Amino acid sequence: MKKRILVFIISVVLLAHVAKSQENIPSIKLKAVSGKIIDLRDLVANTKDTVLVVSFWATWCMPCIAELDNINDEFEEQQTLKPFKFYGVAIDDARTTQRVKPFVKGKGWKFDVLMDVNSELKRALNITDVPHVIIFKNGKLVSRHTGYITGDENNLFETIKGL
Repeated sequence: MKKRILVFIISVVLLAHVAKSQENIPSIKLKAVSGKIIDLRDLVANTKDTVLVVSFWATWCMPCIAELDNINDEFEEQQTLKPFKFYGVAIDDARTTQRVKPFVKGKGWKFDVLMDVNSELKRALNITDVPHVIIFKNGKLVSRHTGYITGDENNLFETIKGL
């Protein structure tokens, strides 16, 4: 009986910790390539039942660019299967941030791109390497993935469909 109570108490504490960590979406303002200012916490809160995908990348990161190009190639088709919101977050620093807007324009990506110039969001979400994809649903972080090999975009789309 004592063992069952102990297991129950530990389970409650762990669930409370997980729930609390998922609710701690940082309130960090990012500038969109379009010039609009967007707060991640508001973005996550406003998606409700819609899946939100945030992909961290940089103009100097070849795997990041390959991933975003491949996502872009299927973006509109995947949107018809299950609508989702997708944001690329450039982590280029102050020296290379001026490259982001012309780079994105040249790529013709169909999704919005935000800039995390001071890596504030990257640090707040404990991201050490790019590419790094995070998926939110119903205000909670539900999945994250670091790195990219060709075909990972298919896994991403399957994860989105399953949510």
